[in-house]
Amino acid sequence: MGKIDKEALKKLREERKVSVERARKTIKTHNGFIKKIKEQMNTEAKTVPEIAQATEILPSQVLWYVATMKKYGLVSEGEKDGDYFKYQLTSQT
Repeated sequence: MGKIDKEALKKLREERKVSVERARKTIKTHNGFIKKIKEQMNTEAKTVPEIAQATEILPSQVLWYVATMKKYGLVSEGEKDGDYFKYQLTSQT
């Protein structure tokens, strides 16, 4: 029975190899974006357009990441600069 289980696991790993690799690449990309965004807010609060311009990440993606980080308490909303809020890292980061 142990040999059957090992073979089944080996087959399952092989079947899912492509999707696991794709997920690994996606996670790596997301982590890279988050790192770039955090670096921009490390020294001073910035707006989404300022972060997008500095990181060369689409503003819609920056907004998505910043909103997510805000939801989990990693970023706080600061003062308003024109039409946009400035965001800064919290002490949890």
